[in-house]
Amino acid sequence: MRILISGGTVVTASGTMPADVLVDGEKIAALTTRDNFAERRSGQPAANEHVSAWAPAADRIIDATGKYVLPGGIDGHTHMEMPFGGTFSADTFETGTRAAAWGGTTTIIDFAVQAKGTSLLSTLDKWHAKADGNCAVDYGFHMIVSDVNDTSLKEMDACIAAGVNSFKMFMAYPGVFYATDGEILLAMQQAGRSGAIVMMHAENGIAIDQLVAQALAAGKTDPVQHGLTRPPELEGEATSRAITLAKVARSPLYIVHLSAIHALAAVAQARDAGQNVFAETCPQYLYLSLEDLARPGFEGAKYVASPPLRPPPHQQTLWQGLRTNDLSVVSTDHCPFCFADQKELGRGDFSKIPNGIPGVEHRMDLLHQGVVTGEISLSRWVEISSTTPARMFGLYPRKGVIQPGSDADIVIYNPLAKQILSVATHHMNVDYSAYEGMQITGKVETTLSRGRVVIDAGEYHGSAGHGQFLQRDLCQYLQ
Repeated sequence: MRILISGGTVVTASGTMPADVLVDGEKIAALTTRDNFAERRSGQPAANEHVSAWAPAADRIIDATGKYVLPGGIDGHTHMEMPFGGTFSADTFETGTRAAAWGGTTTIIDFAVQAKGTSLLSTLDKWHAKADGNCAVDYGFHMIVSDVNDTSLKEMDACIAAGVNSFKMFMAYPGVFYATDGEILLAMQQAGRSGAIVMMHAENGIAIDQLVAQALAAGKTDPVQHGLTRPPELEGEATSRAITLAKVARSPLYIVHLSAIHALAAVAQARDAGQNVFAETCPQYLYLSLEDLARPGFEGAKYVASPPLRPPPHQQTLWQGLRTNDLSVVSTDHCPFCFADQKELGRGDFSKIPNGIPGVEHRMDLLHQGVVTGEISLSRWVEISSTTPARMFGLYPRKGVIQPGSDADIVIYNPLAKQILSVATHHMNVDYSAYEGMQITGKVETTLSRGRVVIDAGEYHGSAGHGQFLQRDLCQYLQ
């Protein structure tokens, strides 16, 4: 099908322009400024004969007048069907990618989770079995390395050959995902040799476990203790340590879900020194706070994630980090657990509350609120939600940009529409909204995934199995 998106304002990481976009099959075929169309409508010769033939040749014309036309969002950090604490995150690859499409995200990169004693390649096969044939939008994988040994280190290169070239490690969760500094160094050295990137969950898990034990021994069991026992100083310390290890190993480093002033300062210092260090934050750290964890009763359990929500002053520093590019990406760390059946596992013991907040559907909208309030520009919105993730994770220019030859992952966004975020209207497979009742400006009207209209005028037109696995190239930011 040939689709003409006419009358909109195309927003890219480098600016905006009034332009029309022609989609032919799965790809963007052409892009032209409105001047050419004005010539054609006025009867004057068009500057480009091919452009002049667009409208008659289109099978469908989508009127985007007054709307933004964006490259589809790329969420580089999701956890569908993830095992954690004796349960699994509530969104399947089918429900989670459908919700992503509703929110203007057309690509996710999920995490394959290596269990102790298993191989990386068998883990990758297991995650392919979960996702293949079930996704509404395109997807890729990162690999969580929880068992560092000679075999897994060698398998990292085999994963790269299979299109998975980013490897997540944990300084938190002793006994589950935790890796020692020595194990991290070995994995970083291997990544440095291969051109891959290590992603780090940077919290001092050993110290945190002591604080958790002390709180429980003192009878402090409420959800807010999750935040109080994981102080921002321990995120800052772990981030600094990870940066040092990466420098010694000559490896690039990507800090996931950065939440604290202390950690951001360490990243900024490393970047100023020319080190290949990158970091993401998440919408929950921009809009929610420790005050939500302290909600009365057990309500705070809805907001348990790691790193935890921080006191409000951290929010403005994170917005500043997005403006200065010390924070390069905004992902969601989407890891939903239902309040009724799953968060309840930690009633009476905060350390047993499954860690995670739902958000894959709302990332683009919440970041647009930053445009509305003046925290970021229109172009920066697209840059941190689409273009930089594409370059960071080896998908550009197939993804992350509106230009001829790129995949027709396109979002038509109404910047003036009003909506109220609520569990009653979201499409994620979870029984609460972390942003319940929040009024925002802006809404997705149409989502195209590789040229297929998946969301349009409040209706879902997609299907499980449309999404394809993406074999990714290496990071494009490495010096």
